Amino acid sequence: MPDAACSPALPGRALCAARTHGNRHRMEIDSAPPLVSSFATLAPRYDLVLCDVWGVLHNGVLGSQAAAEALIRAREGGATVILVSNAPREPEGVARILDGFGVPRTAYDAIVTSGMVTSALLAGRPGVKMWHLGPQRDLGIYKGLDLTQASFEEAELIVCTGLFDDTVETPDDYADMLAAARERALPFICANPDIVVERGGDLIWCAGAIAEAYAELGGEVVFCGKPHRPIYETAFATAEKLRGAPVERARTLAIGDALRTDLAGALGYGIDCLFVAAGIHAGELGLEHGAEVEPRALARLLADGPGRPTAVTTRLAW
Repeated sequence: MPDAACSPALPGRALCAARTHGNRHRMEIDSAPPLVSSFATLAPRYDLVLCDVWGVLHNGVLGSQAAAEALIRAREGGATVILVSNAPREPEGVARILDGFGVPRTAYDAIVTSGMVTSALLAGRPGVKMWHLGPQRDLGIYKGLDLTQASFEEAELIVCTGLFDDTVETPDDYADMLAAARERALPFICANPDIVVERGGDLIWCAGAIAEAYAELGGEVVFCGKPHRPIYETAFATAEKLRGAPVERARTLAIGDALRTDLAGALGYGIDCLFVAAGIHAGELGLEHGAEVEPRALARLLADGPGRPTAVTTRLAW
């Protein structure tokens, strides 16, 4: 009888290495997520596509014309495409950024951002004194709101859109400020739950990293983007208004490159997910120089993730 040793490789899946006559055979119990090279094989299944922006349509330096073309073709096939981004900005600000990357507006029907979810949350707190933690470029999310931008000492809550200077700072630079905020029990609204994003070949710290540090101190944190429900509810409401009819979750696909936000959010909301490997996890998968996904590296990555995506592609393309 062969000697067999089993170890978990993916949630709900085990890889068994069996030795027979000195040869080692790998048997998969349950199937791994399929690797697809063409979005054309998946698109007809879905009426609604919720696509991530940073890591799929651009990497902070270069836009992806192949990804834009894939979304255009999906729309031509009858799908509604909503870009769902953890950008702490208003949708038009994201659209202008995409314009600069050469992503045409015909690639999507609408944009939903964590910034607009943050604005809606603040609209329910008229007159609140808030302290803005983040760069000046994100101040647009407060436009038209009844609030007071106060000093840290006078603030009733903190709204964090990012680090003041993400080119030189790290979350550790905010330790003293967070300790002081925790002592005052200040609520902390995180307008971008991402921990890091890719900028070219570099990973840049985001607001989510500061929010997680505050939560570890016992601070009250409200997350306004993926993987949390409000941004998905906003995206579905937007899509249903555009389509003039309810949208079934079973016919909805999320596309994204981050396990912690895109995949976890899709699984939590009960929708399918196409994981784009050559994004934020490219370094872990050895994809920095145009390589394709290697199944064993993918299995190792997913073993530590929130679950199993519906399918995996190296880069989004039709």
